[in-house]
Amino acid sequence: MSVGILARERIVAPPGWSRWLIPPAALAIHLAIGQVYAWSVFKAAISKSEGLSGTVTAIPFQLGIVMLGVSAAVLGTRVDKNGPRWAMTMAAIFFSSGLLVSALGMALGQFWLVILGYGVIGGIGLGIGYISPVSTLIKWFPDRPGLATGVAIMGFGGGALIASPLTTQLIKAFSGMNADGTQATTSGGIASTFLVLGIGYAVFMALGAVIIRVPADDWKPAGFTPPAHGTKGAAGKAVSAASAIRTPQFWLLWIVLCFNVTAGIGILERASGIYQDFFPSATSPTALTAAAGGFVAFLSLTNMLGRFLWSSASDAIGRKNIYRVYLGVGALLYLYITLYTSSNKVLFLVSALVIISFYGAGFATMPAYLRDLFGTYEVGAIHGRVLTAWSAAGVLGPLIVNAIADRGQAGDPGRYVPAFAVMIVLLVIGFVANELIKPVATKFHEPDTSTSPSLGKTGANA
Repeated sequence: MSVGILARERIVAPPGWSRWLIPPAALAIHLAIGQVYAWSVFKAAISKSEGLSGTVTAIPFQLGIVMLGVSAAVLGTRVDKNGPRWAMTMAAIFFSSGLLVSALGMALGQFWLVILGYGVIGGIGLGIGYISPVSTLIKWFPDRPGLATGVAIMGFGGGALIASPLTTQLIKAFSGMNADGTQATTSGGIASTFLVLGIGYAVFMALGAVIIRVPADDWKPAGFTPPAHGTKGAAGKAVSAASAIRTPQFWLLWIVLCFNVTAGIGILERASGIYQDFFPSATSPTALTAAAGGFVAFLSLTNMLGRFLWSSASDAIGRKNIYRVYLGVGALLYLYITLYTSSNKVLFLVSALVIISFYGAGFATMPAYLRDLFGTYEVGAIHGRVLTAWSAAGVLGPLIVNAIADRGQAGDPGRYVPAFAVMIVLLVIGFVANELIKPVATKFHEPDTSTSPSLGKTGANA
């Protein structure tokens, strides 16, 4: 149970509190844990310093994503019950501790401690941190839930834009130079980088925990009239997490998220290699590598922007319609890449960038979709359970692309065609699943909040 300054009762916003302070608080968490998308910097440095294979050095990242989904599912109900300050504090403790344990592992030359710290302990922080502000944002922005969650989750996608260059510079600074004047990469330098990031992110995430507030029971935005009970997104609609997983809507959404993420990771996970195989005619290997790096950077940018722009658009056109775009248009773009491969560089790049924008947007729009279907009662816990789809996709996407592409010949873009065809099929299945989603049957609803004191209290502050 949360106590003291972490208790939900201590963070009810006073009259006049600006709800626009809540998105920055959420961003403080998501920009920090978004560092996970910059793992490739640590991966390359550790491989060079310790002589470990790419497969081995990928384990902390893969385990972190798995633990994100697992911890979000297991702890989602507790996050809703104890409130966002407790959740953000726990996220800061676990995520920062994971970095500190990783620092110890590199200092001692024990890579298993990096796996434990970054993958397991830090992964728990990822899961708690990812869902910690969701239900609070939806409570503060019942009129614009897509925009609110999009702003926060945009931070997760953009975390690497800060973490990647920062990590690179810290490793260089702490590793120093070799005797011959070249840049060194040392285990001590990597350890010091983990240490600095662990302390820095702890402070940054703590600021978010200090700022966060929940609205009072009777609060609503000026000029906002809640929909009547029983209508889409109705304030009185309340489905518990335990009941939600017994509905077909939950599992249809699970399929939608899993396959949308799988399709995005199909390009994102192997982006540099895909670019170099599709467009190998650079002036030199160095120029080709630089161009591929630029492609990866642009994918990160569209991943981030898509989370905000498309999820905000869902407030206007509806959640089902926006997922029709993600899945339907995404399948058509994959079809274009499959049929025409590298025949037009500009259209390939545009197609890839839009697909990745849909990948990011699928994450950002999902909390609002859940709110529309299940209400706000335990939306954080329901969101946590749905994120197990991310864990599955994090394994499925790279497995499909790598297993198929590695059977082909390097430099041949055609070796990706079968994998892209699989992505088209998955997106079509996701499209059909989205079409099958209907309003949740009333038998799954909790008693009306107006007649259930305990429910009303929990639901009001979730």
